[in-house]
Amino acid sequence: MYKTYYPKQAEIERDWYIVDANGENLGRLATRIAATLLGKHKPTFTPGVEGDNVIVVNAGGVQVTGTRTNSKMDTKKYYRHSGYPGGLTSITLRDQLQKHPDRVIRSAVWGMLPHNKMGRHLLKRLKVYETAEHPHEAQNPQPLK
Repeated sequence: MYKTYYPKQAEIERDWYIVDANGENLGRLATRIAATLLGKHKPTFTPGVEGDNVIVVNAGGVQVTGTRTNSKMDTKKYYRHSGYPGGLTSITLRDQLQKHPDRVIRSAVWGMLPHNKMGRHLLKRLKVYETAEHPHEAQNPQPLK
């Protein structure tokens, strides 16, 4: 009888990948990042065992597609609540890309991860930067295909 091998959390080597978001489609970029964070790109993929770390640079250059690209920039809204009555505020995708482009990518990736403790832990492995400079050169990140 053959037994299936399941790698343990401590047996997995975690790599660092870097992605340039300039000119990339937001949804397709988010799916690649989410699959890498989950570890689905590895042949030893095991559910519940996390994957690799991802660095995203040039987050402000991400694009959206569709037949109404310009209207999507103005109609897609991001909501947040202060916790007080009447504290709901919204911001459009265009304004969010100008003020906080890292939140756009983080929100898109979070929508593709499990919404539980593991997903929150995976999201901490995602590092998003507005410009091309990042403080993770010591980890020697490889470009994500």
